Amino acid sequence: MLPSISRAAAAVAVAASSSSSSSSSAASSPSSSPLLLISSSLSKPSAPLSLLSPFLSLSKLPRSLPKPAFPRNSRLAASHSPPMNILNKLGFGPRTPDPSAMDSSIAQGPDDDVPAPGQQFVQFGAGCFWGVELALQRVPGVSKTEVGYSQGLLHNPTYEDVCTATTNHSEVVRVQYDPKECGLESLLDVFWARHDPTTLNRQGNDVGTQYRSGIYFYTPEQEKAARESLEQQQNLLNRKIVTEILPAKKFYRAEEYHQQYLAKGGRFGLKQSAAKGCNDPIRCYG
Repeated sequence: MLPSISRAAAAVAVAASSSSSSSSSAASSPSSSPLLLISSSLSKPSAPLSLLSPFLSLSKLPRSLPKPAFPRNSRLAASHSPPMNILNKLGFGPRTPDPSAMDSSIAQGPDDDVPAPGQQFVQFGAGCFWGVELALQRVPGVSKTEVGYSQGLLHNPTYEDVCTATTNHSEVVRVQYDPKECGLESLLDVFWARHDPTTLNRQGNDVGTQYRSGIYFYTPEQEKAARESLEQQQNLLNRKIVTEILPAKKFYRAEEYHQQYLAKGGRFGLKQSAAKGCNDPIRCYG
């Protein structure tokens, strides 16, 4: 925004100077018209200020926002410095949650939502929740999926809050499934296959605590199955698994544009099938 204002101010100054010159010269040179100068300067796109959080995923911004100049599946490097507080106070960049204002008693409490009759909930964290959700949508017996934030300290977090890396939330998919049609083991198989459980707080280019690997259970039976499954996976790998297995906590549904993102078309408007049993490769960012 600031570069555009500077260009506009410069254009007005040039226009004022131009108006003091002879009228015949102005008539013979259309490019010196004040209106044309101002219009030309304002029509030039200005580069947005680089005030995004170091963990903000540009590929997850709504499609209506300016397009990033680099590949859509890249994240800003974790080495970037966070925005200056004074700029935040002036209204630029993401807001940074005040740790002293966090009410962790609610956020760290149990998930009090109730699944449909005969159904069960389980939550999975496995990096960017878009591709994980689509993979779980395809499992027969899964009746509903939602992406959101859990295991954090801030009540009612936004995606922007989570990307500050100060709230400790994880990007999760909450799955509602019918245990008569779909055993938890089937969901766990998809979970392990969908990500690398040996990389701490990272999946590919997505770096930060929000991308950590986790299984969040609602019942003792789910916990037992999760721990047994982890042990089996560990025997297959030559690196230590860092997946956390914890009781499910308050689930905060993510913004609507995140929900079923890939099935709706993703960034490029190319819908990916969520049909049960579909084995089509998943394009993680649309």
